[in-house]
Amino acid sequence: MKINVKQLLWGKTNKVMLQLFRYTFVGGFAFAVDFGLLWLFTEICGLYYMVSATLSFLTGLCVNYFISIKLVFFESRVNNRKLEFIFVAFIGLVGVLLNAAFIWFFTEITSLHYLLSKIISAVIVYLWNFFARRYLIFSQSSK
Repeated sequence: MKINVKQLLWGKTNKVMLQLFRYTFVGGFAFAVDFGLLWLFTEICGLYYMVSATLSFLTGLCVNYFISIKLVFFESRVNNRKLEFIFVAFIGLVGVLLNAAFIWFFTEITSLHYLLSKIISAVIVYLWNFFARRYLIFSQSSK
């Protein structure tokens, strides 16, 4: 079986596993932005970790959206980019709430460090964001 690296990373596709593969890289980059800002806002700026987590998550959400529409999801069910972003933002709002709930739970209830709580939360919210976007906003028609 020959693997074409160019096909893995570029070009339109609606194959769920290929999209999930690409989304993992996009999500990884957005997570690095999110995680870095969480640390920066909390440790350097002195913000409460829950405020930092929300601000950093929203920034990561924007980074993820703009890269995802170029590399992962190509066919939207919404013909207007602004409306599409509003739908993505709504899914992101659910993600923010899940993120906050998981970070709070793992930090306050199980006494994990807030950065470790963030890593656990990120895995769960990553899956929510991918599948919600794929099945609610972006088409799975051809290819």
